[in-house]
Amino acid sequence: MKERGSGLLAHITSLPSPYGIGDFGGGAYRFVDFLNQTGQSYWQVLPLNPTGLAHGNSPYSSVSAFAVNVLLISPELLIKEELLTEEEAGRAKMEAGRVDYERVVESKLSLLEKACSRFSSRRKLKTGYSRFCEEEAGWLDDYALFVALKEKFELKPWNEWPQAARDREPTELEKLRSELAERIEKEKVFQFLAVKQWMELKQYCNQKGIQILGDIPIYVTYDSVDVWTSPELFKLDKDKRPRFLAGVPPDYFSKTGQLWGNPVYNWQVLKKQGYEWWLRRLEYNLKLFNLVRVDHFRGFVGYWEVPYGEETAINGRWEKTPAYDFFQKVTERFPELPIIAEDLGIITEDVKEVMKHFGFAGMKVLMFAFSEEKPDHPYLPHNYIHNCLAYTGTHDNNTALGWFEEEAGEPERERLAEYVGHDLIRREIHWTLIRTVMRSVADMVIFPLQDVLGLPAEHRMNVPGTGEGNWSWRFQPEQLTQEVSDTLGRMTYVYGRIPEKE
Repeated sequence: MKERGSGLLAHITSLPSPYGIGDFGGGAYRFVDFLNQTGQSYWQVLPLNPTGLAHGNSPYSSVSAFAVNVLLISPELLIKEELLTEEEAGRAKMEAGRVDYERVVESKLSLLEKACSRFSSRRKLKTGYSRFCEEEAGWLDDYALFVALKEKFELKPWNEWPQAARDREPTELEKLRSELAERIEKEKVFQFLAVKQWMELKQYCNQKGIQILGDIPIYVTYDSVDVWTSPELFKLDKDKRPRFLAGVPPDYFSKTGQLWGNPVYNWQVLKKQGYEWWLRRLEYNLKLFNLVRVDHFRGFVGYWEVPYGEETAINGRWEKTPAYDFFQKVTERFPELPIIAEDLGIITEDVKEVMKHFGFAGMKVLMFAFSEEKPDHPYLPHNYIHNCLAYTGTHDNNTALGWFEEEAGEPERERLAEYVGHDLIRREIHWTLIRTVMRSVADMVIFPLQDVLGLPAEHRMNVPGTGEGNWSWRFQPEQLTQEVSDTLGRMTYVYGRIPEKE
């Protein structure tokens, strides 16, 4: 991240597709072409891990830290592989609009079943599949078994399974693998198809000079294959239930703090094992992406743990981690570690010292800069440094227009107008904010696609603290107008963010 560049944030699910949800197919490739035409260097996506209705379809709550969401598989590309017919895919088409996850799950899984039934006869695919299963066995075998067992045990959490399965007794696992062999094989095929399509899309991006910025949630979901296979890495009791849950303490955003519900890591055990689980996780993500943003980075230095059973995060406590030792091992394994640290909110000096010591880039969000009269505010662009990633807002923020219309009070608007040096015009406010970030010294700047399109609040991706209606926003191809393309491309050029051609 040593050259000036800019990019857009748009998750795969938000892309155009006739199948009810964005996928790795033609809509994704056309979006890459748009990025290329406007001189962008980066495409940021949210975690690609499997989502579930039980967790509000959030990409930050998954049954696996490694697997890819099979809902993102493109039927269009399966037709090209002769795994689906045009007629079969045609029956699964849906009207354009927000993602209806219940309908999409039913429709996509039906298509994947059909594709899987033809898979064994495709010799060329089988060769790649065998190699994939061998290379990814470290996570793939247990993941496929976990999915099969969830279905067998009526979707109950793994700690409520029969004890032999819960505790992974070798004889019982061998018996279950044999009994569920067909379902296990099917899930492996699904993963192969998802990863294959994604890696081909990534290659296309890179050929166009666009790097993909992925996202790694720091914590994992309790009811996940990761906790089931490695319970010793988490603070669990003798019955393998969480002793503590992750969150953040009370602050000016919340009087009771935030209680996330994820189990916290047992860093003593992680250290004893040489942090191998985290090293494998990072290695796999660096295969999927060119750069990675690590969510809630401060949790790698000190984390807030709340005793299980508490209803709020008030009665938690801070616990230290072996941060320097951990990141020393990480940087030894990956000398050119392309990490962006999500360091928003109240960040203590020890976290800043770790970031500085290892040279990790942090984040700046322009929307947070005008809440008070403070010329040295860290989110005002004149205070940015080169080694940072700057946004108008993130996937958790309102859109630029939504912020201006619904959240920014009169004092904030006045400060913004004074800062940019002219009166504010509603229909131009998104370009005003984008331009303000573009002209900063930050090496990397990224804008949610909603901001580039100038969309109001109802188009935001996520409203933190709410459980419904999130992660379903999508755009339509006709919204990427020539005017939008010309304005973004010109701004990218004027502020020196178009990479020089070799």
